[in-house]
Amino acid sequence: MLISTSRKPSQKTRKFCKNLAHATGSTSVNRGKMNMRELLLKALEVDEYNLAIVNEIKGNPSRISFYSNRGELLLTLLIGASEENEKMNIAPSQLKIVSEVDQLNVLKDILDMDLVVEAKENCILISESEDSVAKINFINKFGDKIKFQINVKKVLEVSND
Repeated sequence: MLISTSRKPSQKTRKFCKNLAHATGSTSVNRGKMNMRELLLKALEVDEYNLAIVNEIKGNPSRISFYSNRGELLLTLLIGASEENEKMNIAPSQLKIVSEVDQLNVLKDILDMDLVVEAKENCILISESEDSVAKINFINKFGDKIKFQINVKKVLEVSND
């Protein structure tokens, strides 16, 4: 997946995109003046088949929109993010998804990862949350939960392909 930002992103949003790309084994690019078509072409150029665009409000990541390589909107999530500078120690090639939120199981197709019932390490853990739709945590190869977390406040669009 190619991860990019809205135009003129804050430093916090650019850092979020880099961390998300590192954690998922994706590619992150600075958008600059690229339009949607140019981003989709860039994704194909770097052998990525989906595109994620991170938008911001007041300098903080606030929405992730996932698109297919044909430009079709697959999923939009309103988010909040918490992150700190720390080594992630994730092996993206072995990453799996563990999900308690059926509505977000579509991420397995978008990220091209296996959906498993249980994993102790190297996984993306999508769990239910009291104050939001879900929490997305990353568990490293040592079984530790890293501080990079995405709080899903609302799911706006889900493709039912």
